[in-house]
Amino acid sequence: MIIVLFAPGLFSLGTNQVKVTILYDNYVHTEGTKSDWGYACLIEGTEKTILFDTGTRGDILMHNIRILGVDPHVVDLVVISHEHGDHTGGLSSFFKENSRVTVYHPVSFSEKFVNAVKDAGAQSVAVDEPVKLCEGVYSTGEMRGGPIEEQSLILETSQGLVVITGCSHQGIVNIVKKARSMSDKRIHLVFGGFHLLQHSDDAVNQIITQFREMGVAKCGATHCTGERQISLFAKAYGSDFVPMGVGRVLTFTK
Repeated sequence: MIIVLFAPGLFSLGTNQVKVTILYDNYVHTEGTKSDWGYACLIEGTEKTILFDTGTRGDILMHNIRILGVDPHVVDLVVISHEHGDHTGGLSSFFKENSRVTVYHPVSFSEKFVNAVKDAGAQSVAVDEPVKLCEGVYSTGEMRGGPIEEQSLILETSQGLVVITGCSHQGIVNIVKKARSMSDKRIHLVFGGFHLLQHSDDAVNQIITQFREMGVAKCGATHCTGERQISLFAKAYGSDFVPMGVGRVLTFTK
């Protein structure tokens, strides 16, 4: 098994490891954390420590951060996938703990959002085209064509690419295709919200077939994917399906 799952606080991060901790999700993995509609995760072990999205409610985000033993002051970059409240709602509460960060957001974000970032003392960086955020971490750039513009994250690991999505409003298949176009490495894992609540079983199974054709080795559908839809990914991927939920920790080697 290439992905290693741990309970929070039970191991120290090796110098050659990247660690991802789910901080906000519709589901609970670790006792004592709280679930809610929304998404956020923390990426450590990369050149910069990254908070990806901030969930809906700041009190829940900060509760989970405390329960999971996360120090908000270690975060260098905040990456926001898209301008919906279930991904931006916890940002102001996070700023109360750490506003000395650079916030990367799609270029289409509102002036109100940008001003709020600057007023908090953080730096705002608008993302248009694909961009390297730090060593081994990339943004897909602002992807268009859905109901709202969105960016996703790509991590380079020794096992292949790890693609992290917020809500996949441009279509999860299109996001995976984008990641493949940016690197010749295989797709090791895709996880996050897939936005498939309104999709039929046949439509989801078609996406799973496309995942297989694109060489997606492992999958972790969660958040806005839909419970029935998640179960189809779990059935299709078997032991290569990675359940998510608040407190889930995944590690990869660089």
